[in-house]
Amino acid sequence: MKGIRGRLTASFMAVIVISVVIMEVLLIYTVQENYYGSLRGSLTSQIKISADMYAKYYSDTSLEDNILYNVDAFWNQNNAEVQITDRGGKIIMDSLGMLPKVNEPTVDIQEALKGGTGEWIGELNGQKVMAVAHPLEANGQIVGTLRLIASTAAIDQDIRNTAQIFIVVGLFVIFVVGLLSIFLANTILVPLKEVTMAAESMAQGNFQTKCRKKREDEIGKLADTLNYMAEEITKREKLKNDFISSVSHELRTPLTSIMGWAITLQNEKFQQKEMLSDGLGIIAKESERLTYMVEELLDLSKFVSGRIKLEYKTVNLVNLLEHIRKQLTPRASRENIRFTVEYPEGLPELFTDANRLKQVFINILDNAFNFTEAGGSVSFQAELLEKELKFIISDSGCGIAPAELPMVKEKFYKGKSSQSKNGIGLSISDEIVTKMGGRLDIMSQLGVGTTVIVTLPQEVGSHG
Repeated sequence: MKGIRGRLTASFMAVIVISVVIMEVLLIYTVQENYYGSLRGSLTSQIKISADMYAKYYSDTSLEDNILYNVDAFWNQNNAEVQITDRGGKIIMDSLGMLPKVNEPTVDIQEALKGGTGEWIGELNGQKVMAVAHPLEANGQIVGTLRLIASTAAIDQDIRNTAQIFIVVGLFVIFVVGLLSIFLANTILVPLKEVTMAAESMAQGNFQTKCRKKREDEIGKLADTLNYMAEEITKREKLKNDFISSVSHELRTPLTSIMGWAITLQNEKFQQKEMLSDGLGIIAKESERLTYMVEELLDLSKFVSGRIKLEYKTVNLVNLLEHIRKQLTPRASRENIRFTVEYPEGLPELFTDANRLKQVFINILDNAFNFTEAGGSVSFQAELLEKELKFIISDSGCGIAPAELPMVKEKFYKGKSSQSKNGIGLSISDEIVTKMGGRLDIMSQLGVGTTVIVTLPQEVGSHG
């Protein structure tokens, strides 16, 4: 967390420092432009008034005579240094009496000689100045230029003072925002730290830990996800434990029966032909039952690990359905349940795994018989649609409670009914149908019965 806090704080500070520096530069530039603009405007206004006065009242006399006879009425109202140049740009008069040794016209004078108002900023006599030059006209002709020069020392000092104030304010802002960035970083890190601690607790197996959700943001969503994960793991752990308990019980029952009859048959007293036959029959039946349960467990393991492979070949569905009819009809008769198998004429062949498809149907039908009492009915129908095949298995059994219905296909789930087994069959069937590119849907109503619909594409092999 320290690393994240440091990075967040550094990021905030970098953004703020860059923003403050940019604002400082823009503000100082704006202040400088305002100060220089104000001075420029003042000089320009004064020089135009003086030039207009010269053109109106003094243009009848030559520029040199006006200067010679100290006629300064047209410029003496200015508080700036005044220079006058001739038509060649040579300075012929300076109000301070300081004529330059090198008398090359500057850009402002050159601009004025062309009829415009020129501006120049530079050093003059060792100090920074701003100069504005304007043409002097007599009878519509430019006879020289009038130039006003003002020192920028005062305004430069004002700009420096203002810049210092801006810098101090900027540093204060950076300091305050620095503290604020630490606070903001903590507002992110504190809930993240709580989520991390909850995740660490869950990693140690304590799934009762809950993440507190403070806000509807990404961290809040993360807390919800962790809480949901903990609930799902807890639920699946319970299902797994219930499954292990159920399987242990179901394995123990046939084993106890086999062991009991084996011990019984070892005793010479009980080796009558009839009893021997009954005992061996029970042992064979219970062994078959054990084998079936073990095969189911192995299938589940293969599906969970992704090692199951479907062996595709062309399957005659009519033969498959008739085989199932012959296999289950004796059971239906024995349990007094009406069993029907119906399918349309022209049922096509299917490219699929015949054994796995039969396993699906037998699992579902086995459940239907288990939950249907004597006098009830179990039906197995096949329907041919445009691109799909539907296999519908319905029973008139006890039905499934609405609360249990969403969970009956989950691994390890064992229903609350006394007839419920270990909860593997439907899960495996659903896995097989999904691998075939189909779907397994269950609809049920308590006291009415259950309907299971297996929907497969007619080109099953393309999904394998």
